[in-house]
Amino acid sequence: MAHLFIRISKACNIKCPLSNNIHSLLQIRNYGTKVNLKRTCLYNFHKEEGAKVVPFAGWEMPVQYKTSISEEHLQVRKACGIFDVSHMLQTRIDGIDGIKYIESMVVSDINALKDNQGTLTVFTNDKGGILDDAIVNKVRDGYLYVVSNAGCADQDLAHMQRKELAFQKDGSDVKLSIIDNALIAVQGPDMVKALQPGIDFDLKDLLFMTNTTSKVFGIDSCRVTRCGYTGEDGVEISIPQSGAHQVVSSLLSSPHASVKMIGLGARDSLRLEAGLCLYGSDIDETTTPVEANLTWLVSKSRRPRLDFPGAKTIVDQIKFKPVKRRVGFLSSGVPIRGGSKIYTEDGDEVVGQITSGSPSPSLKGKNISMGYISQGLVKNGTKVKIGVRTKFVNAEVTKMPFVPSNYYFK
Repeated sequence: MAHLFIRISKACNIKCPLSNNIHSLLQIRNYGTKVNLKRTCLYNFHKEEGAKVVPFAGWEMPVQYKTSISEEHLQVRKACGIFDVSHMLQTRIDGIDGIKYIESMVVSDINALKDNQGTLTVFTNDKGGILDDAIVNKVRDGYLYVVSNAGCADQDLAHMQRKELAFQKDGSDVKLSIIDNALIAVQGPDMVKALQPGIDFDLKDLLFMTNTTSKVFGIDSCRVTRCGYTGEDGVEISIPQSGAHQVVSSLLSSPHASVKMIGLGARDSLRLEAGLCLYGSDIDETTTPVEANLTWLVSKSRRPRLDFPGAKTIVDQIKFKPVKRRVGFLSSGVPIRGGSKIYTEDGDEVVGQITSGSPSPSLKGKNISMGYISQGLVKNGTKVKIGVRTKFVNAEVTKMPFVPSNYYFK
């Protein structure tokens, strides 16, 4: 994988201290070569904007544009950025048994959601391992709108289709369909200034993890969800493909805010600062929600019922604590990369492993990372050493997110 990254870096002329972060980003499952790669409906637009395009999860995606990844990162923190996330899987679940169907695969209480409200959740296997993370929205019109990762799209779809068939064979009323829309994320403190003039509702009424349909800059039938992967206030907009270019162009030409296109490189460093997991790096089939410090996703109403995959393992870990847990680390000096070993403060014993790491553009002079460490060492302030090549780097366990989140709750 290292030689592939070097080749991509040279081809894309990526010269940035965040390249360690791109290295981990491009190591996720389903990393592609230039064979049978898909393109989003905005691909030509990205090329016109000067994007450096790389294979990612079976797609040709922009890793950065004409500026550096650090500059793109800070653009989102200080103003507003647009990400093309059309490679993510969007599905719709219809039928009176739709909630029962989705709850047979995830750990959250979907039935308890209000109309047009959503939640982050995880698909789990029978051992409690995480198959993928997703956002499930309960739509007022009587269906569920689900967004899950591009890197797991084929597996997620196959899993959901198998479960759909099993439910239908038992006489349940459920139907799964793919939503073939573009999907963009508009993130940053100036999102409202840029988007409000182009929609037909007041963004003050759209709280974090709620959604609505709207005309967006003249394009009908768009779904606007207040969420994102950066820690900033933002929305994701599902748009009919024919209207995606118009919506993006309108946002970029906003007279009210500075809006720029942002690539996958900055998306990864932003989510890391926000303490958010990347599937295939920080969570996978070998980690449970409890180990991943995502216990809050496991609805308290469902724990006694043990009615989700891997429930016994997960609930036992909630009660008795897991052997390892995901935590954050702060350090300085040499940046830390995913895969690095974590040692005790004296360097004598391996006690964990880093899953993601990067210099922090927002915390100048600081490197941030996350990884799994033995349960007895998870307390904030615990000092450890992390192996980077042939040297040790001093680090300290710290709370996440690394920078304050700015989600809109009103």
